[in-house]
Amino acid sequence: MIEVEVKVSADHSKIRPLLEKIGAGKIGVEEQADTYFAAPYRDFAKTDEALRIRSLGGQAVLTYKGPKLDKVSKTREELETPVDEATAVKIFRALGFSEAGAVRKKREIFRAGEIIVCLDAVEGLGEFLEVELDVEDEKDLGSSRDQLFKLLSQLGVDEKDSIRTSYLEMVLGNKN
Repeated sequence: MIEVEVKVSADHSKIRPLLEKIGAGKIGVEEQADTYFAAPYRDFAKTDEALRIRSLGGQAVLTYKGPKLDKVSKTREELETPVDEATAVKIFRALGFSEAGAVRKKREIFRAGEIIVCLDAVEGLGEFLEVELDVEDEKDLGSSRDQLFKLLSQLGVDEKDSIRTSYLEMVLGNKN
């Protein structure tokens, strides 16, 4: 699966009424705690990859994110599977992986047609808006990206405001 995603900095108090105006339905609210891991044999920052465990409501999901596939969005291959968090962490440590950083956020999730819209309040970073679509074939990337930018324009956001930096990169940058 390829996740086509665009992220921007956004004031949630201004975005919520616009989401209502365009008929986006609220799906729910999640508290997410992401722990990212560093591999002992390659530098994920250099290869533009990520490996994380997301804790969410007593459940955990292991996610691998491949390198970004374009220059304007955060589009990348994404593979996910449920895991037992404690066991997965023990396995990673046994294999020489180390914890690279953590991101904590409150995420409000909406649906606008087939597009998932997330309002993220990220601890230590502020408020963001993410829009995403999942596609199976790379030939659909351009049209999917166009759909996302069209929705963002309805929310008063310009394509030039897109942020390709991950929350982890932002958090680690804030520590330096």
